[in-house]
Amino acid sequence: MQNEKTLNIAEILGILLHRYPFLMVDKILEIDPGKKIKGLKNVTFNEPYFQGHFPGKPVMPGVMILEAMAQTGALLVNYSYGASDDFFYLGGIDGARFRKPVLPGDQLIIEMEILKKRASAFRVKGECYVSDVKVCNAEFMAVMEKGRL
Repeated sequence: MQNEKTLNIAEILGILLHRYPFLMVDKILEIDPGKKIKGLKNVTFNEPYFQGHFPGKPVMPGVMILEAMAQTGALLVNYSYGASDDFFYLGGIDGARFRKPVLPGDQLIIEMEILKKRASAFRVKGECYVSDVKVCNAEFMAVMEKGRL
């Protein structure tokens, strides 16, 4: 993947509508527009879901990993094809597999790529890694709407 562009948290906040505690991407490490993106989520014990998700043995909920993947995919699509006021709706998730637990202190590396673009609909697939070990993979469908809510 070419390192054409990175995005810091301020740039991410300019694209996504999500805010704490629902913003699940801390940094974009690489973007190959129209093709691939690599994002980073620092998993800290301070995340609100750790208070109730297996207290005493905290594990990042799978749905939060999927949300981080969906947001990273939305950043790729928006950066590649969208405008600053475009909004993305998640349309579906297929083939999600959770392979290893993600724990506080881990750095979740999220790699997403565009599989198909048809008008304002997109299909993306992704994989997540912790220390080069695959922890999750899934495919997503999303629809881009012009203008924010």
